[in-house]
Amino acid sequence: MTSGLPLVAVVDDDESMRESLPDLLRELGYSAKAFASAEEFLAFEEIAQTQCLVLDISMPGMSGPELHRNLIDRGYQIPVIFITALSGPRLPPILQEEGVVACLTKPFSEQDLRQALIAAIR
Repeated sequence: MTSGLPLVAVVDDDESMRESLPDLLRELGYSAKAFASAEEFLAFEEIAQTQCLVLDISMPGMSGPELHRNLIDRGYQIPVIFITALSGPRLPPILQEEGVVACLTKPFSEQDLRQALIAAIR
C-alpha cells in the first residue's frame, strides 16, 4: 500500500461495516483495508504501516481489546478507535491509557469518526 495516504485498518466481524467503513475512510482522505478478524489482521504483512486501527470490541475468537493487548505486547503502538454495538459502560480506564483514542457506539456519525481519526493520526 504505497498511496502516500495514512493507512487505517478496520477489524470487524460485521460484513456491512467492513464494506462501508473503508469507503467512508477513503472519502475522508485515508487509505483503508478491512479485516474480518483479529487473527486476519495479525497476519497482515504491512501491519507496521498501519497508522490507526478501527477495531470492534466484541468479535468471535480474539476480541478487540485482546488484539489491542497483543499488538502492544508485540511492540506496536497503533492508535485505536474502538467501535461497538453495545451500549452501556465504555472501556476500562486502563485501555484509554494505552493508545485508545475513542470508543464509538454504532451507528456513529461521520463527524465523530472524523474527530477520532484526527486525534489518532497527528
